[in-house]
Amino acid sequence: MLDTITFGIIGSGMLGRAIAQGLLAAGMPGRNLWLANRSGAPVPLAGEGLTFTADPQALARACDAVLLCLPPAAVPALQVQIPDRPVLSVVAGLSRDGIRRATGTRRAIRAMSSPAAELRLAYTPWVACDGVTDADRALTTAIFGAVGTTDQIADEAHIDDFTALTGPVPGFAAYFADSMIRHAVTCGIPKAIATRAIRQLFRAAGEMMQDGETPAQHVQGMIDYAGTTAAGVRHLQDSPFDAALSAALTAATERARSL
Repeated sequence: MLDTITFGIIGSGMLGRAIAQGLLAAGMPGRNLWLANRSGAPVPLAGEGLTFTADPQALARACDAVLLCLPPAAVPALQVQIPDRPVLSVVAGLSRDGIRRATGTRRAIRAMSSPAAELRLAYTPWVACDGVTDADRALTTAIFGAVGTTDQIADEAHIDDFTALTGPVPGFAAYFADSMIRHAVTCGIPKAIATRAIRQLFRAAGEMMQDGETPAQHVQGMIDYAGTTAAGVRHLQDSPFDAALSAALTAATERARSL
């Protein structure tokens, strides 16, 4: 499907560039991809034949589907009408009704992705409005599936939850990794070595949790082994860690809902 549609991205900041690069890496021809930004100037992307424009309406006329990838504060100034084709959006806090009001579309799809799209490692959940067709759903799955993993979900409110959970890559995982690095430094380990070690740990952990056993099963396996990691995991289980993390995620979700 990527080579049979013309796709437009309005907004070429970090996330817009990441999704564009992921699509190119997945096989979308550059000639099929339009990007709109305020200046119309090209942005660095590893692809040829892309079209850049300062006119989002020209992009909308040329494309089979459009993705809004703007900062939330930029949406009120957006001047574009796209009544007759699907409009996808990864704008934090912008509801399906907001997408319809901003663009005039009857086929609004609200999603949340992440800059990991550049590496084709994003997780992108999405929710459709009633006017979205089966063909639109297939297109949405193809677009977001090309830059990682995707799911259609039923409850729009959960998009805000995923904004906190999976949107800020590496986000909370990076905080946990940095905390481990700081602990290693207090043990006298040189920071460069600690950083290299923990980066490798998180890379390996991600690969091991990608398929097969769930994270909970990995944890239980460590506990059942009753080794050194079990002692640390039990300490975390008996600590306020889960409550503190839940409170942090709730704070991020509430911030998304306030945008």
